[in-house]
Amino acid sequence: MNDTLNGVIVVDKPAGWTSHDVVNKLRRIAGTRKVGHLGTLDPPATGVLPVLLNRATRLAQFFSAGQKVYEGVIRFGYATTTYDADGEPLGEDQAPELTWEDVERVLKPFHGTFLQTPPPVSAKKIGGKPAYELARKHIPFELKPVEVTVHSIEILGLDGCRLKLRVRCSPGTYLRAIAHEMGRILGCGAYLETLRRTVSGPFGESQAKTIGQLEQLAADGRLQEALIPAAELLPEFPTQIVDSITETQIRQGRDFRVSPFRSAGGAKYVKAVNGRGELIAIGEAAMPNIYHPVVVL
Repeated sequence: MNDTLNGVIVVDKPAGWTSHDVVNKLRRIAGTRKVGHLGTLDPPATGVLPVLLNRATRLAQFFSAGQKVYEGVIRFGYATTTYDADGEPLGEDQAPELTWEDVERVLKPFHGTFLQTPPPVSAKKIGGKPAYELARKHIPFELKPVEVTVHSIEILGLDGCRLKLRVRCSPGTYLRAIAHEMGRILGCGAYLETLRRTVSGPFGESQAKTIGQLEQLAADGRLQEALIPAAELLPEFPTQIVDSITETQIRQGRDFRVSPFRSAGGAKYVKAVNGRGELIAIGEAAMPNIYHPVVVL
């Protein structure tokens, strides 16, 4: 097993793949079983899917609050069973000609923080089972609305019955649920025709590599070039360089001291990095200038 790759590889997920498909592929490419993704993308969607490798998988808990940016096309005229292009049509195609004023009016309820009911075909858990499994078996269930935040919506284009948007939002926001609701408000139905994630937390599409590119890098023995090392992750956490004795103590679960003259003062978390530039642990403040290792790599 290759355990030398510790960090994140940003994958440009292809359409038709599940996020788990990407994880399985990365396991083979990187030669390790310890792989986990940060934030599910639906199979029809493409774009930024950050993947943690090896010991860096222990850092997943610190990435849960990052904002997402999506670009998508909403097709008005009919709804679908899944709220996206993979579903079966619900009704006849009305193909309305929308105006800019129509679009701006119907987008107003989706700015800011609001309650959103997830699509029935989604990964939301009901009694430990994904909702999509129950939906496919026609087992009745009810999904509770959850609070989401849309920070901004930018209209990129309007062509007949197709609306292109860029949306910056909180994790857990379903753009296909927004599309479905917009169609309901307009009385013509709508679904999310295409979706691409361009930003996921601190990771953007300029860092992303396609599966083909990663396979070629691995074949050339250069997969390290696609890796963002663990020590470079979570730049919002101050870095504390530790000596070999302190590193051993941290690995034993013992608290460690940081300099009161460095920028770590008052920070909830710090990164303990050894002299070789490797991330050793994430420390949480226990008392002034004293940190307890909550995650050790």
